[in-house]
Amino acid sequence: MQERGVARTTIEDIQAAAGISSSQLYHYFADKGALVAAVIELQGQRVLSVQHLALDRVTCVDDLWRWRDLVVGIRTAQNCVGGCPLGSLAADLSETDALSRAQLARWFAEWERMLREGLAAMASAGQFVAGTDTDRLALALLAATQGGLLLSQVNRDTTALMAAMDTVIAQIGAHLTEAAGKTVRRT
Repeated sequence: MQERGVARTTIEDIQAAAGISSSQLYHYFADKGALVAAVIELQGQRVLSVQHLALDRVTCVDDLWRWRDLVVGIRTAQNCVGGCPLGSLAADLSETDALSRAQLARWFAEWERMLREGLAAMASAGQFVAGTDTDRLALALLAATQGGLLLSQVNRDTTALMAAMDTVIAQIGAHLTEAAGKTVRRT
């Protein structure tokens, strides 16, 4: 499904790739929809387990830069082949499968929550000037990351990913209090 897309992958393709019979496949999955749902869950868990490595401990803007470096490093190691597994599934399914779209929206909401909680922790520590909309900044950072991941796949280069993430993280940095801004090592 990741290589060909969900719509272009048949049950027979899956059976052949897995080396199993149709009865074995249908023992675990009632239909292709159930299999797709399981794939979304697996990919959601995989993607967010990597995000948790960096986003569970955001205490300052430098932590966001470290997360950015992790994301860019992963794309570089993959030679920018393939996109974000969640983003690819969303592009493939959002217009044709309402249940899959809702399931994917839940995973993206979880990713956004991780970003939001990191920024909220920074706000609670008094690092942002009054009135900073950390929820909006978290959403912008996720959107920039997804767009950058897509363009890195198309261009086979991380330049767009770095530009998108760098711009939003710099914008987040622009909302820091003077005291918090003095502690940032990277801009």
